[in-house]
Parts: sequence; structure tokens; C-alpha cells
Amino acid sequence: MTPRIEEMMQDIETMKARLREEIAKEEKKIAYTIKNGSVVFEEALLQRQRQQMKQLGAWFREIPFIQLLTAPVIYGMMIPAVILDLSLWIYKIIVGKVFNIKFAERKDYIVFDRHYLGYLNIIEKINCVYCSYFNGLMNYAVAIAGRTELYFCPIKHAKKVAYEHPFSYRFFSYADGESYQERLKRLREETAKK
Repeated sequence: MTPRIEEMMQDIETMKARLREEIAKEEKKIAYTIKNGSVVFEEALLQRQRQQMKQLGAWFREIPFIQLLTAPVIYGMMIPAVILDLSLWIYKIIVGKVFNIKFAERKDYIVFDRHYLGYLNIIEKINCVYCSYFNGLMNYAVAIAGRTELYFCPIKHAKKVAYEHPFSYRFFSYADGESYQERLKRLREETAKK
């Protein structure tokens, strides 16, 4: 990686940190705290949220019947998701130990906290739990696959891809075979589990 690219990556990380700070300032306007892993709202805010909740009867009347029929298809995806989750756990244990790779932590990707929101009815809360699990799991899988790719094949593609995981910026340029094995060894040492 050239010094200019390294500098630009640092600039991007700095901007991401500033963005997180701005978002945090905005979110501080909403009165909640996190205690022992649970979200706790001020009672007045929670009461206002509950007043905004759509009652189940109204919710079901507004949903087109054809959309309700898709529920088995949507929720049926939980079966392969749970299998993937278990497979990632096994993969992480075995591959992490054998190759000394530090993988992502599941708890950093799969977060359940939307069910604390008072303005969601029970169906909406179940939907939010599903989405939190499924999308968190997919991001977790990308983090594990990306970290694996960083170890085994850190080479950029010649063709551009729609999404690049967070490790791809460390990849070597396509067709740059100059001292590849030495650079690969150095990268593995730099990124090894401490």
C-alpha cells in the first residue's frame, strides 16, 4: 500500500469517527440509558412512545393479505440462519486456533435492543428481533469471511465489486506479484492474534 493510500485510509477513519460523534450528539437528545445491557427510557418518554404504538387490530387491517402470506417464506429463513450461525461458531474455533486468526466477536454484530421501544407493537418487535438477528448474522459472516480472505488471499479483484468488506483496503493490488510471498508473510504477522 502506498503512503498516499495509507494517508487516505487514515483520513477516512478520522471522518468515520467524526460522523459517529455527530450521530452520538444527535442521539443524546433522546433520553435513554443502558443499564446491565438493557435500554432504559425516562418514563415520560416511554409513555409518549406507547401512545404512538399502532394497535394490533389496526396493524392487521392495514397489511395487505398477500404480504401476510409471505411470513412463512421470510421466517423460514431462520432455519438456514441458525445453521449458518452454528457453522460460523465451529469455523471460528477451528480456523482461528489453527491459523492464529483473530475473528470478529458475534456480540458486536448481533444486537437485540429494538424491542425496548414503546411505539412498536408485539408483531413489529418480533419483526425487529428477526431483522436484528438476520442482518447482524450476515454482517458477522462477512466479517469472518473478510478476515479469512485477508489471511489466505489478500489480493484485490481486477473487476470492481459492489461491496468491499472492511479488510479489503489492506489487500495487495491485482497482478502485483512483486515480492508477494514476503508481503503476505509480513501481513499475516501484523494481523495475527495477539
